[in-house]
Amino acid sequence: MAGSKHHFAAGEQIFSEGDPPTAAYVIDQGRVEVYTHHGGTRLVLNYLGPGDLLGEMAVIDREPRSASARAVGSCVLTEIREDQIQERIAQTDPIVRLLVQALLKRYRTGLRAVRDRGIPLPEPMSDAQESAPVMDKFRLEAELMDAIGNDELTVVFQPIFDCTRDAVVGFESLTRWTHPKRGIISPAEFIALAEETSLILPVGQYALTKSCETLAQLHDQVPAEISERLWVSVNVSARQSVLPDFVSLIISVIERFGLAARHFKVEITESLTLDFERVSVMMANCKEAGIGVSLDDFGTGHANLSRLHMLEFDTVKLDQSFVRQMVDNQRCAELVRGIINMVRALGAEIIAEGVETLDQAKLLRDSGCRYLQGYLIGKPMAADELLPVLKAKGIFDR
Repeated sequence: MAGSKHHFAAGEQIFSEGDPPTAAYVIDQGRVEVYTHHGGTRLVLNYLGPGDLLGEMAVIDREPRSASARAVGSCVLTEIREDQIQERIAQTDPIVRLLVQALLKRYRTGLRAVRDRGIPLPEPMSDAQESAPVMDKFRLEAELMDAIGNDELTVVFQPIFDCTRDAVVGFESLTRWTHPKRGIISPAEFIALAEETSLILPVGQYALTKSCETLAQLHDQVPAEISERLWVSVNVSARQSVLPDFVSLIISVIERFGLAARHFKVEITESLTLDFERVSVMMANCKEAGIGVSLDDFGTGHANLSRLHMLEFDTVKLDQSFVRQMVDNQRCAELVRGIINMVRALGAEIIAEGVETLDQAKLLRDSGCRYLQGYLIGKPMAADELLPVLKAKGIFDR
């Protein structure tokens, strides 16, 4: 019964009427019989199969189980915890919550009719095909929870090149998940899923810890002049940014691995600056602690330029859409130069993302861009592949 997957043999009880509603389930395999008792008679309410949701009503209204469920044959169920469901309900529109409460009341009334008069409960009005994406999302969330607990996530690192030193001076850490059955899950999918729930907090903590651990190991393997300048950046989610002790948490992990605050940088996506008050406080706290702040995805249209000068960042990441076009598009090149000049006038530096060719790298360097990131410098790689990158010749000498 451990983990998100639960296996039940034929005839085995899943839960009983009156039990506390600790979880709901998505049926992956097999059939489940849902039943209640009227007097001494056992009344079958429904049979559920793959793709159906089981036991969610009691979890939603936090009432004891109103019916019992048993496996008809061998069954496999994915557990959906109470907090997963309650968290999503809390995030919905108040009108939707009222509608859910009304449906629950109707459901309870129907069950009382079954017990009191033996009236059959109507079949649930659901379309398995339409609900399949929702159920799959619940399954993936439960499996992500298992992946965190079983240390199945990995962190890879993409090098960042300093044009003034002609060397790699930093890495951006990126979290990856290889599912035991589905293979590689796109970060866009599982990070977005984690962002919807509190799962982003343990995912973020994992990335923070692994990043600091890897950087500390690198520091031990390179000369002092290299380790002194070497830093790692970690992406920060909206949920992490509102934690009152977030900066203290970062400092505690940094110090645990014997690093200095200057060796660490948080990356804030530009869209988060829409919540200016919250993000500006977090950035100021980072700067006070000596932690670097990078404004990610710059130029994608979210930032309010009238407030940009008030944010405490030290680097800005130029979106790769600019880099792709600037060699062949003079107007784009001039726009990039303007952005670089503006950012440097604010006392910060530019990291250009998506650099894939030497022509792009030279144009960026000649335009005043200090840092480059992209496949020309190196793809995201495992921790044990990073040392040769630090010893490699600069890209302009190749």
